[in-house]
Amino acid sequence: MAENKKMSRQEAGHKGGEVTSQRHGKEFYQDIGHEGGETTAQTHGSEFYHEIGEKGGHESHKRS
Repeated sequence: MAENKKMSRQEAGHKGGEVTSQRHGKEFYQDIGHEGGETTAQTHGSEFYHEIGEKGGHESHKRS
């Protein structure tokens, strides 16, 4: 009889991500990232990117 081993949500998510990566490849992730960036730009505008860019700049200076 086969054992029914339970998998945590983290393990299931990792396994699903690995399968998706193998099936679709790098271009898939580049495309969905590009689409997400365009959507964010339309909904938040250029000021949003300006603000997060400044936050990133401040954070990177703290790491020195």
